[in-house]
Amino acid sequence: MNTHILYRMKKRAFYLLLTPFLIAPMASCTDYLDKEPDSDVSAEEAFKNFTNFQGFVEEVYNCIPNKESNWWCTTFNWGEDELMNTGGGDAHTSSHFDLGDYRYWYTDNSQNFLHRPANDLDPTKTDKFAHSLEHGWYCIRKMNLGLENLDKLTDATTEERNIIKGQLLFFRAWWHEEMMAFFGGLPYIDRVLPANEVLTLPRLSFKECAELCAKDFREAASLLPSNWDNTAIGRKTLGKNDLRITKAVALGYLGKVLLWAASPLNNEANGGAQTGASKNGKTYAYDTALATQAADALAECIADIESGASPYALAEYNYDNIYDHVAAAGSSTNFSDIFRTTGQNWKMPGSCEAMMRGPVFDVNGSNWNFAKLWGPKVNNLVEHDAIIHMPTANYINHAYGMANGLPLDDPDSGFDPTHPFKDRDPRFYHDIIFDGFKFLNTTPSASDKDFQYMQMYTGGNMRPSGDPARSADGSRTGYFCQKLVPHQCNKYDGMYNWGGALECYLPYMRVADIYLMYAEAGAAVQGAGFKSNKCRHTAVEAINVLRDRVGAGHVADKLQNDKNKFMDEVRRERACELAFEGFRWNDLQRWLLLTEYPYNVKNSQEFSRVGNYDFAKQDPRDAEVTNWHEEVIVERNFSAKHYLLPFKEADVYLYKEFSQNPGW
Repeated sequence: MNTHILYRMKKRAFYLLLTPFLIAPMASCTDYLDKEPDSDVSAEEAFKNFTNFQGFVEEVYNCIPNKESNWWCTTFNWGEDELMNTGGGDAHTSSHFDLGDYRYWYTDNSQNFLHRPANDLDPTKTDKFAHSLEHGWYCIRKMNLGLENLDKLTDATTEERNIIKGQLLFFRAWWHEEMMAFFGGLPYIDRVLPANEVLTLPRLSFKECAELCAKDFREAASLLPSNWDNTAIGRKTLGKNDLRITKAVALGYLGKVLLWAASPLNNEANGGAQTGASKNGKTYAYDTALATQAADALAECIADIESGASPYALAEYNYDNIYDHVAAAGSSTNFSDIFRTTGQNWKMPGSCEAMMRGPVFDVNGSNWNFAKLWGPKVNNLVEHDAIIHMPTANYINHAYGMANGLPLDDPDSGFDPTHPFKDRDPRFYHDIIFDGFKFLNTTPSASDKDFQYMQMYTGGNMRPSGDPARSADGSRTGYFCQKLVPHQCNKYDGMYNWGGALECYLPYMRVADIYLMYAEAGAAVQGAGFKSNKCRHTAVEAINVLRDRVGAGHVADKLQNDKNKFMDEVRRERACELAFEGFRWNDLQRWLLLTEYPYNVKNSQEFSRVGNYDFAKQDPRDAEVTNWHEEVIVERNFSAKHYLLPFKEADVYLYKEFSQNPGW
């Protein structure tokens, strides 16, 4: 990551205590300082009581980048899960990663949450475009500065001191953990570096760095409350505590960083990234000692959530109209609201399930740089921005199995290639726009009437053809996605307009992920029957909790009885539940599968319709097709070096102990 920032922050901290603190207002993390933002505060004043010290901490919440909206037409799905359209999409990070061009992540037009140009990157701004993962070194320094000044917090209760220290420790570890996921082991900065100190800090291994993160996360979990609303200080800010870090969040990240360290890429017994991973079995080779520790931490997190002590729970998956995301009458929470809200006065998404989020800075902001990137541009059905995120056919056919819980390629699954959309996992119908789907709920004009129901078959009006406009404006893969942005975001239904009150946000961690990581850690240690003594679930039961939520079948016995087959099913469940939420590249990376077929291809779905099926009167899932097959659009020619992103060249030239990643 940007070690220039580390160096500048080292210099800045020499006199930081003599300069004003800029307390950045946030959507749900405000009202701690009853002062103007530019008020001068001495060191003694800044740290003397909870209100002032919390104001110091608030800036780090402010720095958390919004993956969806940190720049125009952003991109964050970089595995085999998503393909961009030709034309505008070719200039985005996803397309460059397809070519193996990882250095594109730090070009100033890369449009991703990892990087913002230096003149835009400002931790004090309440501007979604001013934040990226490159705040990491700044925030780590800030947390170390706070920890070294804890002795000045004299006007505070024990609870208040614990909450301050817990947040400082959590964010010091969190920023390291987030950078490590992309770049591997780093120097672990656990003190304020004096301005006159020559930098010689070596890069640690991922395991070494993860163990230091884990120490901070563990202590943070012991200090933070399960629910801020139940603390004396939190009761003063009721209704504004949703984004605050809790015990469960710290436990979740404790489990995550240990699981990542245990994973095949970082398991030191595997020797690091290499090709042939799936063929020689290394994709199943975890560090079982670390995986056991991860499972126990995640089990603690599950127990905290299921006890009702934390404010988190699995959101309900209960719909009267799954295609339009209309929740059933009487539902108190809604799965769709994890990712977006509409008609709720721009309420921040997350429902009861989001655990780790940053702030949303502007009303109606999703309209301008996210809500118009997921549907067809044919005939300007979705207005503005010549960019389309579209799911790949191979990912959909892998992740979204059958309603009975079996993968499509299982001989007992019941999958019928002549009725490929029938009896699929219920999440398929929530997430995916497929052939015959009613895309325009409002009756379109005569010129657009043929676009009301999606023609996604080979040669259909949403598929590429000899017409260059259709090649750029339709679906290259035979699908669109509406998991994160509802299909009503089009020029007829107008949900992205002001009246829709649409707000989108992608959480960094949610409750379902905790169950998935626990199941994976358990699978690595023992298999389906693993059970930590810190929660009530076995590994397979954790997966079945998520399937029960959506009404899908449990993991079949035959997939439980083989440890590797069960791990495959855990990974498939992760691909389905967390689809298009920005985790896939990191998962394939840590599983040593980025270089392996079929995870290195992006395919289209080709087929023809049979008969004159009336989509206006019949459910599209029941339609008959013929000649069902995939065709390769992109094949990634990756090598071992592509398991980690390169650092900027200027950064690795900063001092000799800070080495570049192999191959770059």
